[in-house]
Amino acid sequence: MSSRQPARRRHPASGRPATPAARLGAWGERQARLYLERQGYRIAAANYRCPDGEVDLIAESGGDELVFIEVKTRRGRKFGEAEEAITAAKAQRLAAAAGHYLSQRYGESPALARTQWRIDLICLQLDPSGKLQSLTHLPNAIEE
Repeated sequence: MSSRQPARRRHPASGRPATPAARLGAWGERQARLYLERQGYRIAAANYRCPDGEVDLIAESGGDELVFIEVKTRRGRKFGEAEEAITAAKAQRLAAAAGHYLSQRYGESPALARTQWRIDLICLQLDPSGKLQSLTHLPNAIEE
């Protein structure tokens, strides 16, 4: 019998063992991505990180509109509704990260002035058994 323990999943960015909360968040982001693709969105980036913060998903909804998406997944209501997790500080970081992405993508070009964008929230709620109970997409959840 081997004394070796099974390999633990690792966080893709840090290489550290992924926590249950991190695995739940990654699962929720995959579900949100599938949902968005079924709705006709094209995913441009996932887990975009910059000095200003992180955006879970960045998608194109058609035309020149970019959508920055925060995904919140909840198992139960112990920590409140997923929508309640977006504090004013979190909204500010999301807007700053969106601005960083836009400046990286467009620089100071005239296209930046014509680019429409918004920040959406996708909330996933699981039932007590861990099955997806609801997925709610809130367009323009965070107003600039």
